Amino acid sequence: MLIEGPLNINVVDNSESHSRELEITFTAEFQSLDLDSRITHFKSHIAQLQHGIGESSESAEQQGMMAILQICEEFLPHIEADEIPLNETIAIEIGQSSPFDQILASATLK
Repeated sequence: MLIEGPLNINVVDNSESHSRELEITFTAEFQSLDLDSRITHFKSHIAQLQHGIGESSESAEQQGMMAILQICEEFLPHIEADEIPLNETIAIEIGQSSPFDQILASATLK
């Protein structure tokens, strides 16, 4: 299931630490919104993820959406307080024992 939203998410392999990072940026469209519109859009994205989790029949897809949902829920209070510099990249390291890393290991390109 493809869910488009305010985030661009890239997975980067870190050869030095033998781990992976999620690099998260906000889309240009999201950055250009005023604060109230950003909050509304971000909450709508969270609702779309929640709905998508219930609609998906694939376990790996559900786990991936749940991981992104968790990140978005953590971001929400900071979006509401206008505390996140929207033009910067946020890096989240994924350890080898992370459920997210297990999802990426079993992922296939479409």
